[in-house]
Amino acid sequence: MKIALVGNQNSGKTTLFNALTGMNQKIGNWPGVTIERKEGILKGSDDITVVDLPGIYSLSPYTSEEDVSRRFILDEKPDLIINILDATSLERSLYLSTQILELDCDVVLALNMADILESHGISINIEKLEEKLGVDIVSISAKKKTGIDELIDLIISKTYRKRKQIKIYPKEIEDTIKDFSSDLNIDNKRFVSVKLIEQDKGYRSFLNPSQKEKINKLENDFAMDSEQLIASKRYDFIEALKKECFSKKERKETITDKLDKIFLNKYLALPIFAVVMAFVYFLSIGIVGGFMTPLIEVFFNGASPEEAVEFNILFTKLEASIDFIGLSPLVSNWLTSINASPWAVSLVCDGVIAGVGSILTFVPQIIIMFICLSILETTGYMSRIAFFLDRIFHKFGLSGKSLIPFIVGTGCSVPGIMSCRIVEDQNERDTSIILTPFMPCSAKLPVIALFSSAFFPKTGWIVTLSFYFIAIAIILLFGALFKKFIFKGEHSSFISELPEYKAPSFSYVSRDVFDKSFSFIKRAGTIILLCSIVVWFLSSFTFTFTYIDGVHATINDSMLAGIGNVFAWVFYLMLGGNYSWAATVSAIQSLIAKEQVISSMTVIANVSGEDALFAAGSPFAFFNSWSAFAYLTFILFSAPCFGALGAMRKEIGSFKKFAFGVVFQTGIAWILSTAIGLIGWGVMA
Repeated sequence: MKIALVGNQNSGKTTLFNALTGMNQKIGNWPGVTIERKEGILKGSDDITVVDLPGIYSLSPYTSEEDVSRRFILDEKPDLIINILDATSLERSLYLSTQILELDCDVVLALNMADILESHGISINIEKLEEKLGVDIVSISAKKKTGIDELIDLIISKTYRKRKQIKIYPKEIEDTIKDFSSDLNIDNKRFVSVKLIEQDKGYRSFLNPSQKEKINKLENDFAMDSEQLIASKRYDFIEALKKECFSKKERKETITDKLDKIFLNKYLALPIFAVVMAFVYFLSIGIVGGFMTPLIEVFFNGASPEEAVEFNILFTKLEASIDFIGLSPLVSNWLTSINASPWAVSLVCDGVIAGVGSILTFVPQIIIMFICLSILETTGYMSRIAFFLDRIFHKFGLSGKSLIPFIVGTGCSVPGIMSCRIVEDQNERDTSIILTPFMPCSAKLPVIALFSSAFFPKTGWIVTLSFYFIAIAIILLFGALFKKFIFKGEHSSFISELPEYKAPSFSYVSRDVFDKSFSFIKRAGTIILLCSIVVWFLSSFTFTFTYIDGVHATINDSMLAGIGNVFAWVFYLMLGGNYSWAATVSAIQSLIAKEQVISSMTVIANVSGEDALFAAGSPFAFFNSWSAFAYLTFILFSAPCFGALGAMRKEIGSFKKFAFGVVFQTGIAWILSTAIGLIGWGVMA
């Protein structure tokens, strides 16, 4: 038996899917698209498969998600559809339900968050609603896991009401549906007939002249086009349902109402948002980073009481004497004791441990940032800031819909780019795809943290926050320019349901943070590890394969130095007049993964004989605060990693637009960073 889980976005559908299937899940992609596909086995059964369809608002394919859901329902013909109704936005949820009920499939409605509705003074006569819709309705709370067992029992026992199509339109439309259905010899006759009347783009070509004439008559009789007519009559039916099945008491002002007066206040909303994001980076970079990063560095590199370990926390420098040998020295001593060759010791310690360890040093900061952003999302705050910023974005050629990819992109640019599908307008979608990688993602955070701790030890979180706002400024400026000169046309509006403020779900936050953190760590153990070994090899041998031992050959004679010297002129101005092959090759590697910059720099420094990145004998000793900020600017805003580039190429479709996007991103990064470097060069001269 196959069950399809269908519902609006943010209706609790994924939470219900997790509750119905537990750990019996597998995740992949739908054929032909990169939208995530989730399947699982229903608890208490061996052969009942639950498929979590993408969150949608209708079965008219205006988006990729709606197209996937409609094709699955029509082509794979599930045995049962569980339609999730969000009790806090029933009108919108029931609009999708009226479409689902036109199919031949059996349907069960799961009424989610009814308890929240009751707290607003609204009660639902479920028995009467079941009678009007001809289906079973189970009241649940996906978050609190109430009603789940009842829903599972109903599915397994198969005692739910069998398909009973209801008539929801005026007689003239119902007669036309009946007439169209009689000419069809396919499944889902009523659904297809309604789509023919709507002149849905998927069925428009099947209309014959007689049917077009009947549709024209309906349009003339009701004085509206057919698509608008069907939508209007659906809402008329929903309004009638609400009058018969809903009762409302006068309610007091809720906590959500009171909070929205503050968070959506036209004068306070933006300053509050700035303070919230400042706190996120202050916590992750300033407090956790200032304390945990030195400790993890000690774990990998060791420390001696003679050289105190520095902790930069809350604008304060603290010092502590720690006596710990460290993983890298411990392994180095062991390899030396078994007579391993110098290059083997260097490979393991300077290549593998230094390369991967330099990334893992920043895991605590990444985890804290993920926790903060996940909490902001689950409480409902992010939906509100997207709603508020829609007014501002419109002035710059974007809508609030574009803000969703930008927010998602703070975690990772790949899903951020993929989420641009929610933008219907093609020009606006292309703009969003190109601009999304400018947002500082989690892979960029370690790079910021590295330079901040070295050159801005007490104000690193402010530097981090500044890049966030520089990214917003770039997005708004070029969103407006693209609208005016490149991607011209009318842009779409943003429609969003503002959810109730909720206490963050511990289970959701923990799972979300674990998934994202594990993905980050996995990159360190795969891509970063491989790249670190390649960097070590190229920096440890000359073109004649002579090992760099510091006596017969130095790192400046290495293959990596030779490659870097060819391109170093590109970075000459931004680095304050320093011709650095080491900084050049590290920047180029940011195309593989942004955090690879740290790994590359660490390996190069270690091979050169310096454990400290910016020590006097290191290839990176020339960096100062200005050149560090300029270099960071280029790394953060140039073309994203290969994974994000692949997503850009797939989502934008046109290679010409893709190439323009890559050149544009890298060009803006170079111009901005070079300007900063030149100013710094003049100031420091």
